[in-house]
Amino acid sequence: MRKLCWILLLLPLFSLAQTGMHFEHNLTWKEIQAKAKAENKYIFMDAFTTWCGPCKAMAANIFPMEEVGNFFNKNFINVKVQLDTTKADNDEVKSWYADAGSIMKDYKVNVFPTYLFFDPNGKLVHRAIGSSPADVFIAKGNDALNPEKQYYTLLDKYKAGEKSPEFLRKMAVAALDMYDRENSSKIGKEYLATQKDLFTKENLDFVDKFTSSSKDPGFALIMNNDKKYDEVKGSGSASKKLVGIIANEDLYPAVFRKDSPTPDWTALDSKVAAKYPKYSKEVISMGKVMYYQSKSDWPNFQTAVLAYMNDYGANASSAQLNSFAWAVFENCKDMTCVKEALDWSKRSFAAKDEPMYIDTYANILYKMGKKEEAIKWEEKALALANNDKTYQETLDKMKKGEKTWKD
Repeated sequence: MRKLCWILLLLPLFSLAQTGMHFEHNLTWKEIQAKAKAENKYIFMDAFTTWCGPCKAMAANIFPMEEVGNFFNKNFINVKVQLDTTKADNDEVKSWYADAGSIMKDYKVNVFPTYLFFDPNGKLVHRAIGSSPADVFIAKGNDALNPEKQYYTLLDKYKAGEKSPEFLRKMAVAALDMYDRENSSKIGKEYLATQKDLFTKENLDFVDKFTSSSKDPGFALIMNNDKKYDEVKGSGSASKKLVGIIANEDLYPAVFRKDSPTPDWTALDSKVAAKYPKYSKEVISMGKVMYYQSKSDWPNFQTAVLAYMNDYGANASSAQLNSFAWAVFENCKDMTCVKEALDWSKRSFAAKDEPMYIDTYANILYKMGKKEEAIKWEEKALALANNDKTYQETLDKMKKGEKTWKD
């Protein structure tokens, strides 16, 4: 009897020790739905695959957090559903094969991780995509509980006839965020049709979101009105947008095939120029940089990147500036080129402090022999990155006078 009393006293402690999300096991999909209905709780479904890195990161780092568990356990019946199959699958995973296949098909799950949210009656009301920190993940769960933010509830409202410009814009962006390409394209066109002036900052930002191929209406709009576009979005913005799309469609597939021969840049230039004469030179110039970088052909990369930056560097994005600068830092021995890369690197974080870009800048300074200045910038990168151990290791090497690059 005394032992039983001790066990009863310890039960609250065991309860308090349990942190993180509780996921149901050994229940069928129908049983999960029945449990949610009986408890009047929503269902949270983690639709994942075994090969998905972000899925694993969420499971290892976010799901076990106390604040995440407190929120999701209170409001949801939580279930994990594996959508691929492997030889290592256990009996529980195998028992879900049929339902997992139906879930993937019926709810069009084609990106991972995808989170599906069902109401207590088993109706899909919301979805969310991708990994995120705890606070953002909890915010996604809150949205799933709010009819004003539930994606499928809003989509039903659209289908029922709600077509105000504000609502159409909101729905189109939501559909794009959910990887619902069919609805994002359709609703996006409907929104733009309501606008008398497409060349406002707000509308061109919208057009940008919905333009990722030459088949999108925004591509022709930008190409045929490049000067007006640049007036609103900034000098070189039209070229930056169009060149990326043209390269993805008309250059990279030919250059980066496994069986592709050494590029005939003159022939490729002629091919691209036949469709886009105004942009072919820039497309080919950028293509050379990307090609030689992918091949680790650093002498030709150095020539190509210097030529590209000399002619078109004003159009380079922050990500490109950082990528080019880091490649030069790691692989180019010509210090004249390294000095050029320092300028590109500094430009990469001019608009916004980005720890990764600042780290690149610090490393280049260090390679140029500016140790004290490099340490100052690396310390800033470390602070912005919440004391990331990689930056700490780099900082330690700088202070010891050790190389931060490979010869």
